[in-house]
Order: sequence, then structure tokens, then C-alpha cells
Amino acid sequence: MRNVTLVLVDVSGAVLGALPAFDVELPYWPEVADVVLGARERFGADVTVLRLLHADRPRPHGGAVTYLAQLDGGTPALTPVDFRPAPHPLRAPFAEVGGPAASLRWALDELRGLGMGTVEKISQRKTWNLSALWRLDTPGGPVWLKHLPPFLRAESEVLAWLGEVAPGSAPHLLAADGTGRQLLGHLPGEDGFGAPVEQRFAMADLLHGLQRRALDDLPGLAARGVRDRRGELLRTQIAVAAEPWLGEIFGLDALLSGLAGRLAAVAACGLPDTLVHGDFHPGNVRFSASVPPAVLDWGDAFLGNPAFDILGLCEGLAPAEAEALEAHWAGLWRRVAPGCDPEAAVELVRPVAPLVDAVLYAGFVHNIEPSEWPYHAEDVPTCLSEAVARV
Repeated sequence: MRNVTLVLVDVSGAVLGALPAFDVELPYWPEVADVVLGARERFGADVTVLRLLHADRPRPHGGAVTYLAQLDGGTPALTPVDFRPAPHPLRAPFAEVGGPAASLRWALDELRGLGMGTVEKISQRKTWNLSALWRLDTPGGPVWLKHLPPFLRAESEVLAWLGEVAPGSAPHLLAADGTGRQLLGHLPGEDGFGAPVEQRFAMADLLHGLQRRALDDLPGLAARGVRDRRGELLRTQIAVAAEPWLGEIFGLDALLSGLAGRLAAVAACGLPDTLVHGDFHPGNVRFSASVPPAVLDWGDAFLGNPAFDILGLCEGLAPAEAEALEAHWAGLWRRVAPGCDPEAAVELVRPVAPLVDAVLYAGFVHNIEPSEWPYHAEDVPTCLSEAVARV
């Protein structure tokens, strides 16, 4: 549950006032479909949600949340608000007044060029500092407009590469503009949240096949802008993210002092570096009876050790199930790199994985405006503390 307040602006950015607060069922801050629907049904206001302005709690989700939204139609009764918009250099283009309209114009032009007909319905589904998402219903079926901030735009390059080497293994990239806007084909089925271990074996097979294909194309993926987190680069990135917290998290300095040796031991296990998904949990795999499974959300992808991904895939499993899944995954890699020791690599990277997450979240905070820090600000120390606890 969220208690939502919408501060409305017009197409020029002038503040109009605020709608009365109302409740929506989904607690997740980025989800705005029910917010848009609630504004229309309760107050006769057609709105586009732009960005988070305030939350009454330091981390997601739920609570009282205030968003800035653009009024696109209707004449709702509003109350005055003490809010003055100001520019910010880190604001995502889709969070600016007129930004969503510009993204939609681009998408509609691309769809016309692709011969996909006239869009019959546009639904805003999500907006936050990491993406904005719209569903576009066309005569041939739904298409998705996903707009990423500039620091995540390499996802389009990963999807383009996957479309070349393994069509159907990820959302089909219909178009991309190089700045973060992308049009994606619809994938039937359901996301695999809570999948039993039997389904996760198929997920491991799918990702392993993609990572095997990436082994010979790491320079090309690096040239496309995929993050490089191999060897010394990873150690340096972790040190930068952890430095502000060294005096506050007991044991962190000891973990970092041994990091170079730990990473050298990981390399000695013989697993080859490849394309790492970076957030490979079952919810990021789409299943359907009609098509093979596909992997979603490649925005966190990087070049590095594949052991990071199996840790994410095993989360939530009973110990015996996780052990069986890791053994299956290890067998796949032994066929690729005879003599390697995947199980040892998993144990060595277990405390490194939350350090990598801390790097990721620190990058988010560094690249977003302060009003949206509540999405991620506590993630960095939480991940660093978890890394220490895993040693």
C-alpha cells in the first residue's frame, strides 16, 4: 500500500497544485500504472508521472510518497503547494516536463517506420531513476518503450548483441536511439519469481549458453560499452565504493586488504571471464509454454566471473537444492574449461558478490539527483555489511 500525493505541473512546467492524497494497492515506488489510473478515476485528471519528490521513509517501499506529474488533460480541483521546480544536471530525460512525450514521439515514429501500424493504447507502467516503461498496444500486439538514463544505455548494446548471436534469448530490440531509448518486443508468459529448483536448472542452462557465446567476443562487448569488472578493475571499483564506509563498518578494512589475494585465487580457479547478467534471479527469466525462456533486464550486465550469477540464481533455495544447482552449473563449466574448479570459485566470490552490488548501488547514487536517493542510499552500507558477514 502507498499513500500517493501528486504535485501537478502543466506542459510549460508551471506548478498547478496538488491532488488530494489517495491510496494505491501496490507498495512499489516505481510502479505508476495504478497511480495514473487512480488520478483519472478519482479526480478526472489525465497525468504522466515524472519523478519522485519525497517519501516518508528512508528506503522503499510503501508509506506516503509524493511524485511530480504532468497534467495532460482534465480540470481537477487542486490545493496550493509550496514547491518550486529547479533543474538538476543528473535528472533523467524522462523525468523532465515534456520528456515522456518526447520519448513517445520517438517510439511512434520508429513503429511507423517498422510498419507496425497505429498505436491503439499507451499505458505508463513505471518510472524511477533507473528506467521509464510504457506499454504500447499495436494491431500486431503489445510493444514496450523502455527509456534508460544515460549511464545504463549499454543495455541496448547487450540486447543487440544477444539478438545477433541468440535470437529469442532476450527481449527483441526493435529500435534504439543510443541515448537510452529502446523499443522492445513483447515476451509472452510469466516472470519466474519463486521458481522451484527444477525450473532453475533450465535457467542455468540458458544463461550458460549465452555466456559460452560471449567468451570469444569480450573485446567487442567492451567496445559496445558493457562495464568491465575484471581483475584489478573490479578491486579498484570496490575500493572506491567502500572508502566512505571504512570507519563505520567493522571488519570492512580487513576484507578489502585481502581482496587482491581473494580475486587472484578466484582467477586461479580457471573459470573464464564472460558476460555476467549481474541480477540473475528467477524473476528476470520469462517463461511461456509457447516459446523458450528468455532473460530480461540486462542493465546491470558486466564483464567478469560467471560465479556471480549462480549465486543470485540460488537465492531462496534450501541448502540441498542450492548445492544440486551449483553442481549442475559447475558441470557445465567443466566441459568448457577442463580442469577448472567452479565450486571453489563460488565460495571465494560469495563475500565479493555483495561488494559488487555495493559498487552498482554507489554508481546509481552518484548518477541520480538527491530527491531520488531514498531508492538506493541505504543499499551501499547494507551490501558492505553483508560482505563482511559472509567472510
